[in-house]
Amino acid sequence: MTGYPCITVEGAEKSFGSTQALAGVDIEVEQGTVLGLLGRNGAGKTTLVRILATLLAPDAGSVRIAGHDVVRRARMVRSLIGFAGQFAAVDETLTGRENLVLVGRLYGLRRKLARERADEVLQRLSLTQAADRRVATYSGGMRRRLDLGASLVGRPMVLIMDEPTTGLDPRTRIELWTFIEELVREGTTLLLTTQYLEEADRLADRIAVIERGRVIAAGRPDDLKQRFGGDVVEVRATSSGDVERLVRLLDGLGSGPPLADLRGQRVTLPTSERVQTLLAAARRIEDSGIAVEDLGVRRPSLDDVFLSLTRQPSPEPLKIAPLTA
Repeated sequence: MTGYPCITVEGAEKSFGSTQALAGVDIEVEQGTVLGLLGRNGAGKTTLVRILATLLAPDAGSVRIAGHDVVRRARMVRSLIGFAGQFAAVDETLTGRENLVLVGRLYGLRRKLARERADEVLQRLSLTQAADRRVATYSGGMRRRLDLGASLVGRPMVLIMDEPTTGLDPRTRIELWTFIEELVREGTTLLLTTQYLEEADRLADRIAVIERGRVIAAGRPDDLKQRFGGDVVEVRATSSGDVERLVRLLDGLGSGPPLADLRGQRVTLPTSERVQTLLAAARRIEDSGIAVEDLGVRRPSLDDVFLSLTRQPSPEPLKIAPLTA
């Protein structure tokens, strides 16, 4: 059931020397929903996460979890949250079960209850068979799941996950997505930072894009895609060296500037006239002699939205009505 904010951030600021990591962030996450926090490296995501986890104090603004200030009521907040950082923080000299029981005891659980919770988490994360092996023998994916399990032993009201699936193979990532969806259905509130746009698209009820310490857009994934407008012509170059050439070649054809994705060796072009733009792009590419692997039209994705937003110097924030139950 949703309807009230479980995480509230108002005007949060944080600087490290002359570097301003957060420059007035405003965020709300309703109970039982998922907020996906997106941003480039250095945009301020991890700083905000560490403030929410009571590991840092903001220089200004108000940050509350379930109504409790994360600075003045830090101990209370820690009892309400689970935190999974970017890297697995488990003790390699202990077994998987011992790690989870230890965390449960730190939460203040009696030994019997801590063991029961540990067994429950091990089962849910498919780690029961490895429960009594030392963590030093675990694979990277198993350690990541165990680290997530440690954040769940206390049955937190709020789960904060900072790039939880980084480094996981595709199968393990999908299994983790399924588990996260189960937690949210059971009422857990989740703030998730991720570098995987498809992850945010699948899991998040709402998305906030942070750039240079400010939230520059927020809303449902579909609302953000609609902001991009129209369709997308996508060209995938055979050689990464031709991506910039394609950007210059296609400039002026669409309803906005072409966007380059060097890692994916592709160029995307927003368009409101899909057939005409596609034909014009094909003619220019053929005349130029640039080799391409694929050329087509599709609906916009979060990748398109993200690239469009973060390439602009100061985009206007998107105003979206709150979720309704």
